[in-house]
Amino acid sequence: MKIKFKLTLAVGLLFVMIATLTTISAIYINRLSVDAKNIIKDNYNSVSYSREMLIALNNDISRDIENKRFLKYIEKEKNTITEVGEKELANNIEHNFNLLQKNTNDSALIQNIRKDITDVMLLNMQAIQRKSAVAEETAKNSIIIISVVGTFCFLIAFTLLVNLPSNIANPISELTNSIKQIANKNYSERVHFESSSEFGDLAKSFNTMAQKLQEYTSSNLEKLLMSKKRIETLINNMSEPVIGLDETKNILFINNEALKISGLKGEEVIGKPVQDIAMYNDLIRSLIQDLFKPNPLRDEKKQPLKIFANNKESFFEKEIIPIKITPTGEDMEKHIGDVILLRNVTTYKELDLAKTNFIGTVSHEFKTPIASIKMSLQLLENEQIGTMNAEQKELVNSIKEDTNRLLKFTGELLNMTQVESGSIHLELQPSDTAEIINYALNTVKQTAEQKQIRVVLKIAENLPKAMADKEKTAWVITNLLTNAIRYSHENSIITIQAIESNEKVRISVIDSGQGIAPEYLDKIFDRYFRVPGIKKEGTGLGLSISKEFIEAQGGSITVESEFGSGSRFNVELNSVQII
Repeated sequence: MKIKFKLTLAVGLLFVMIATLTTISAIYINRLSVDAKNIIKDNYNSVSYSREMLIALNNDISRDIENKRFLKYIEKEKNTITEVGEKELANNIEHNFNLLQKNTNDSALIQNIRKDITDVMLLNMQAIQRKSAVAEETAKNSIIIISVVGTFCFLIAFTLLVNLPSNIANPISELTNSIKQIANKNYSERVHFESSSEFGDLAKSFNTMAQKLQEYTSSNLEKLLMSKKRIETLINNMSEPVIGLDETKNILFINNEALKISGLKGEEVIGKPVQDIAMYNDLIRSLIQDLFKPNPLRDEKKQPLKIFANNKESFFEKEIIPIKITPTGEDMEKHIGDVILLRNVTTYKELDLAKTNFIGTVSHEFKTPIASIKMSLQLLENEQIGTMNAEQKELVNSIKEDTNRLLKFTGELLNMTQVESGSIHLELQPSDTAEIINYALNTVKQTAEQKQIRVVLKIAENLPKAMADKEKTAWVITNLLTNAIRYSHENSIITIQAIESNEKVRISVIDSGQGIAPEYLDKIFDRYFRVPGIKKEGTGLGLSISKEFIEAQGGSITVESEFGSGSRFNVELNSVQII
């Protein structure tokens, strides 16, 4: 039987039962109403009329008002005759009352009239009792029939309530569970509905689909295994260490290169939680520490890992690649694991070290002849040796400027080699911030005066000392002031400010020059970077070296700039708190 037919039959049956119960109730209620009306309509009125006639008879009948009253109610009684013998009694009453009007003192007539009125009352009272019994019987029959019909309807409705939802919901629930089994790749799942309804057809279609999926899976199992072997072979033959983890941080695979540098064996770690391996392996512990941070910084710049591999110290860059997929039929992305990849950058590190050493050597070798040139220029400027003409002085000044520029470049290159080689020597000690700033101001004083630039100094009162290397910090402030003077207009103002902020000493250099375009703000501290379109001197190393110097002291350097309105460079150093 089809589900649609079942629902139509059940709802139709309920409708018929409700209609039947309503019709039967209406019929019997109408019968009760008719019986009640019959009692009230004539018999009760006849008793009432007889009572009024007795009252008039007991009063002075000779009075005209009582006489009319009696005649009024005897006339009404004659119009409400319903019982056998009631008409004769009414006629006798009227006849005797007519005789009584001629002789109002005839007691025999009065007695006869009272007797007839009493008989009329008795006759109607008996009729009322008889009709009441009929109405009571009708009420009993109504209750019985309505109760029987109502009980029958209730049993049918209860049967439908118990069976109909389960007949529809149970197959749906069974089908839903079977679909979940199929989604979990249990293709042996089958649905069995012993019915010819739509669910039976659905079960047949579902079983056919599951059978085809099972056949398809079986036929492709060999291909999947072959693909798995290919992937495993590819990973094992990679020249870079690779470790794969599932969503619960269990090790799925680890290639031969990773096993070699970690000193592990594949059969000992595959399928094991990586946390357990990290308990006794320092390399694995350093590789996975970012995985367990609440908010790991994937793009954070980190130093290469130094690992002993290939019989020498090697350098590797670690990259954690999260593996996320969107399952078929779903909208939400799901994290299913991570891959830890180590890139061998030993060759690049060695080349970088060779470059640094070369630059350091060349810069150091350059300093001696440049110093000799500068000393020779000083001798040429000494008038005791001889007087120079105007053209000679101009040439000497030009050579002097180029010599100073070369000396500055070689100094910056030497500083850069210190930074790259990690050999920055710092002498951190409580330092007077005002002393550092004044040293820098004296260095750039002449340059500022040449462009008629006024430097305003604002140092907060009771400023604590900064934990800093005086020489390196003064070099940074001098570099910032030199840049500010270089890119500021003539007759402008440069402000250098020093305040305490969040237990740090902040030194700010503020100029009113052209400023830095927004697209270049995040590159301003990169090595060799120079803002395009600005034809000014410089190697592009000053800000990069300044950043390295300040960060090596545990501080920070930032820039704020609005293009066309100048720039503000902030240097923050740890303050020395007096307890």
